[in-house]
Formats: sequence, structure tokens, C-alpha cells
Amino acid sequence: MAVLGSIIKSAIDLRDNLVSEDSPVEAQQKVLKNLLEKAQDTAFGKYYGFKKILASKNVEESFANEIPFHDYNKITTEWWHRVHEGFEDITWPGKPTYFALSSGTTGKTSKRIPVTKEMIEAIRNTGIKQVGALTNFDLPPDFFEKEIMMLGSSTDLEQRDEFKEGEISGISASNIPFWFRGYYKPGEEIAKIADWDERVQNIAERAHEWDIGALSGIPSWIELMMKKVIDHNNLKNIHDIWPNLQVYTSGGVAFQPYEKSFNKLLKHPITVIDTYLASEGFVAFQQRPDTTAMKLVTDNGIYFEFVPFKPEYVNKDGSITQDAPVLNLSEVEKDVDYVLVMSSVSGAWRYLIGDTIAFTDVKKAEIIITGRTKFFLNVVGSQLSVNKMEAALRKLEQQFDIELPEFTIAAVKDDDEFYHHWYLGTTANIEEDKLSEALDTALQEANKNYKVAREKALKGIKVTTVSPNVFHEWNAKNKKKGGQVKMEKVMDEEKFKDWEAFVKSIQQ
Repeated sequence: MAVLGSIIKSAIDLRDNLVSEDSPVEAQQKVLKNLLEKAQDTAFGKYYGFKKILASKNVEESFANEIPFHDYNKITTEWWHRVHEGFEDITWPGKPTYFALSSGTTGKTSKRIPVTKEMIEAIRNTGIKQVGALTNFDLPPDFFEKEIMMLGSSTDLEQRDEFKEGEISGISASNIPFWFRGYYKPGEEIAKIADWDERVQNIAERAHEWDIGALSGIPSWIELMMKKVIDHNNLKNIHDIWPNLQVYTSGGVAFQPYEKSFNKLLKHPITVIDTYLASEGFVAFQQRPDTTAMKLVTDNGIYFEFVPFKPEYVNKDGSITQDAPVLNLSEVEKDVDYVLVMSSVSGAWRYLIGDTIAFTDVKKAEIIITGRTKFFLNVVGSQLSVNKMEAALRKLEQQFDIELPEFTIAAVKDDDEFYHHWYLGTTANIEEDKLSEALDTALQEANKNYKVAREKALKGIKVTTVSPNVFHEWNAKNKKKGGQVKMEKVMDEEKFKDWEAFVKSIQQ
């Protein structure tokens, strides 16, 4: 009998029963006041009059009126460049402990996002809440004795002046609680290996030593790791070596595109739990089994606002117009796409992380990620967001019984006429014309704006199929293999030319 597991599970249950929570709206009001109080004597707080905002009748409204939206370029140019230079009390008291490096999906250079000790603590506390939520998923007691494979970026952080830098997954893994280190795999030694392929090779060689109960990481990279373990150890599936694997937690990327290929690596189904860890903080996690939505972390160092995701409010670079309407948590509606805006204990103020979300349950503050502001294709009025693209591809998977885990798209001009050129990652051998026709039909049926565009300026779509490995090699070429890396779904003309040249080069 799993005595230790029973004790751990009982302790978690008891903690959850003893902890009372404010409503999400009340929690957000407290978080905002706490942020303003803590930062009122910083350079940013003095400039924007945080003390005056705190004294106002409606703090949320005053906050929204007085402080502009910031994307990374704006806040860095105006404020964070002084943080990078080592100055204190700029946008948050003191100095950050780390900088999270995030090149995102379209950036040519890494962003350096401050990560304070308060943010590290907030991430750790949310991680504990997530572990606590596992008791809702009817897992057996012995699960709580198994090890957890966390496949993120390297924990061997780079020293730069007085700061340490790395991806947020590496920073988080290097700060795991002492009591958790016995459960954490691949362990500190392997986790420090910077080269992703070398790190995965070491995991494959040591896999037989571990009793893994849960996996955590970006779906595409977890898949590649499992394939490496299976191939290296001459297995049929991952359960041949980790028979007690029962849970997979994703990392801020929709799991559905990878579901079919992922499940082929398993002997039996496992519980999939979505999480949302961004460079700017731990945003949300799935709290209960009867939904795929995630609960916003409303009581732990991040204040959220929401801008309706409409073309007139979004600039070409993915930022939003300063006159865009903004809502707080008490004002949002279900099934509406919003641009996510965050203010946090790392000194990010009304900051755009570039994601769009929609609420599935307003009262519970549960959300799904619907796309990226930069991954919004509207060159000829088609108004295609990532979630609409993904939905169309899931129809194709069903129609042709194939797997389409990866894709990218661009609006291209040919003989003065616009087309959408799709590259689909698949191992299936299906005529591209058939895929093109089916995809066009699916998009027209699901999106009225796309249908209107097809009747006017958008002349059609082209489909090119390539191996899913091409997408992985593209990321490797751009030094973005593993970790929190996400493939760019929509490319501009310049990037798309580079992509097509790359595809041709590796197919020769």
C-alpha cells in the first residue's frame, strides 16, 4: 500500500479544505491595491501618481485611465533599460533577481524581462496550488510518490553583470523547493546541460533509473523526448519504461494539435492538465477534471485586464492602440476573445504578453488561450485568429484521418492577387490540392469574415505539406530548440521567404 502517497494526498486535501479564497473579483482588487502600495515610491509609481490612484474612489478605473498600455519595446525604452543597467527602484522596489530571456516566436533578439524575488515566490506558490489541485483528478495515492519529469530550458543560467539570465522554465526549475528535489527529474546535473539534444540523450540513457508519474513541458518537445527514450531503449511505447506515467501537464500551448501523435507514444490514456506559465508569471492552471479550461491565478501577484480582440484595436506589430477599451474581471463576458494585459510584482505595468484568451466560465475565472496578437491574419479582411486556424485543422484531421501537429501560414501576393499559403506538418501522403480545398471549405464554414474575404480580395489558399520535423529544425536553426519555444503560426512576407528557402535547403 502506498502509505506515503496516502499521507501526502491527505495533507493536500486538508490544506485545501482549510484555505478559504476570496472571489476572483475581490482577489484582483486586493492584488491591484497591493501592487500600487508596494511600488508607489518607485520612479514609475511617482511618475504616474500611484498614491493619487490609491486615494481615488475607483482604483481600477483610475489605474486604467492614468497608465498607458505597454508592450516590451515601450516599457524597455522608457523604463526597463534602467533596470537592465542595474538601477534600483525603477518599476519595482529594489532590483530583480533574474532576467527571463524570451525571444518569443517572432523576435530576432531576446527580450530581457525582470523576474523579482516576489515573482519567484508567486510562481512557487502557484505551483504548490497546482499540485494541490491534483487531488481533484481522482489519482491513486501511489501517484504522489512518483517522480515528475520537467522538460524545460537549461537551469544553467548565464551570469550577466550582477544578474542571472535564462528562460523562465529554467529559472523556475532552479528555484524548486528543497522538499520537491527528490521528485524532480531529470535532476540538477542533466537539467543544466545547455544543448537540448545532449540533454535529451542523457534522459534517454538514464530513463530506466526513474519511476516517472508525470511529465511537464511544451507538447512538441515532450513528444520528441519520448520518441528518443523509446528509440534508444528499443521500446514499443513510453509506458514500457515508465509504467506508472499517469499525468501530463502542458506549458501554455494548446495540447489538442498534438493529441493524436502524442497518444501513439502511450500504451494507455493519461490525464492531461493544461498550465499557463509565461515569462511574465504563472498565469493560470487547470483546476478540475471536467473542463479543459484553466483558472486564472487571481490572488498571487498579477493583476489582469482585458481588451476586446478586434482589428481596430490591434496594430500591425501586435501591440494595441492606446484608446482601446479595457475591462476588468468583473466586466468580461463568456466566449469573447480578449487581449491579455498584466501588471505584476516584477514591475510590469499594463503589459501586453501578446496572448489572446477567452473565458469559458466567468464566475470561476476559467480561460482558454485562443492565440497571439501577432498571429492574427487580416491582410485582406479574413480576420483569422489562431484558434480558428486550429479548429479548421482539427476538421481536416478527422476528415482524412491524419495528424497535423504543426503549421505556419502567410498572406502572399501572386500576380497582384492575395493567397493564403499554408505549410502543414504531416507524415501523411495526401494530395495537396485536396487538403487545400477541404481547408478552404472548413474555414469558410467556421468564419464569416473569411468567407466574405474569399468572395472579394482573397483568391484562394495554397497548401504545401512537409514533415513535422522541418518545423523542429527551423526552431533549431534559430537557436530556439526546446524550453518554452513556440513555432510562429503566422509569418510576414520577409520571414516567410526565409522559411521557404530553409524548407528547400533541407529537402535537397
